[in-house]
Amino acid sequence: MDEKLEPIFDDIVRRNPGEQEFHQAVREVLESLGPVIAKHPEYAERKIIQRISEPERQIIFRVPWQDDSGEVHINRGMRVGFNSALGPYKGGLRFHPSVNLGIVKFLGFEQIFKNALTGMPIGGGKGGANFDPKGRSDDEIMRFCQSFMLELYRHIGEYTDIPAGDIGVGSRELGWLFGQYKRITNRYESATLTGKGLEWGGALVRREATGYGTVFFVEEMLAARGTSLDGRTVVVSGSGNVAIYAIQKAVARGAKVVACSDSSGFVHDPDGIEFELLTQVKEVERARISAYAERRPSARFVPQGVVWDIPCHVALPCATQNELTRRDAITLVENGCIAVAEGANMPTTPDAVRVFEEAGVAFGPGKAANAGGVATSALEMQQNASRDSWSFEFTEGRLAEIMKSIHDVCHETADKYGAPGNLVRGANIAGFERVARAMVAFGLV
Repeated sequence: MDEKLEPIFDDIVRRNPGEQEFHQAVREVLESLGPVIAKHPEYAERKIIQRISEPERQIIFRVPWQDDSGEVHINRGMRVGFNSALGPYKGGLRFHPSVNLGIVKFLGFEQIFKNALTGMPIGGGKGGANFDPKGRSDDEIMRFCQSFMLELYRHIGEYTDIPAGDIGVGSRELGWLFGQYKRITNRYESATLTGKGLEWGGALVRREATGYGTVFFVEEMLAARGTSLDGRTVVVSGSGNVAIYAIQKAVARGAKVVACSDSSGFVHDPDGIEFELLTQVKEVERARISAYAERRPSARFVPQGVVWDIPCHVALPCATQNELTRRDAITLVENGCIAVAEGANMPTTPDAVRVFEEAGVAFGPGKAANAGGVATSALEMQQNASRDSWSFEFTEGRLAEIMKSIHDVCHETADKYGAPGNLVRGANIAGFERVARAMVAFGLV
């Protein structure tokens, strides 16, 4: 990190104690910004980094709800509006027991730059609750969503803050959230939430968008090196929404996906993951990944195993933060991996990123490679605003164009600042500059 930025980072850590994921996300961006501050001293004079690292608002609230047996539970809900220089706050809601303010701030901070890279008029925000939907009935989850919205509704709106889904929050949960919002406000403002069901304002491709977008980004990374996905072996971590549709699109592009995972372990299928069976197990039955291996003779389940031990050409971490470690990166490099793209938010540890960079592995950071979801959310907002509905093919085409544009601006910015091929630096600088220019234009606000 540039020595001029070290005191800024130290002050951010001091003011946000114990928020390790947030500290990690801020450090990763600041390590890229030395050349930008040298070229644009006005950003330092106007304290742009300090301002961009402090959320514009942080809302924490209790969420009381009652389970099917009548027992009352209390969870903590939160929403962080991080930066609205480019548009209303935009980012998902995560329901998971690991959710705390530090994680929400890390996700919201990443969202600022991810959203900026899309070129769409959206700012960065994130939210969620430490509620665990696993093992809960539909009625229990519905009651929780309704209680959560009883507080959240007063802080959101299509010109203020537009939540979407994330881990634990899909179109089902968004339906319950929007139903409660509509009931409370007496307004049908469909652009207030994105990732909605197709019957009530949702967009085609939104469910597939993050996974598809990650694969589109990988294709651009490989094309820049004179190769392609065709015939490549791919390993994907996770088996949720992002992972499933990354698998589908990678296979459609000629790759063979041989492994995926969940928190219980991973499955290795040398014949290639069968998309239909995987979706049946994970999306319809909501079962563990081991159920896939039980029905697929060519597959084996490895409990508590490390999916990155399976040799591959392309690795797509699509589960959660800091899941791919230095040890995993060394294994991937030794096994011939040539490209890694983050389908999740910050799934690769800093030490692992350095291993890939030193080995010459093409690396796509999450703020660029997994921007397809929020990009398609912005397209959904456009359709809602115009009372329109686009075809799957048209929306997918728009998504592919956006992902190509994101890759190109990251690639060009890395070249411009003397780091050719370093998409981490390119993404951080390009996203930061777009937000910084808007913040300077607005004055001290």
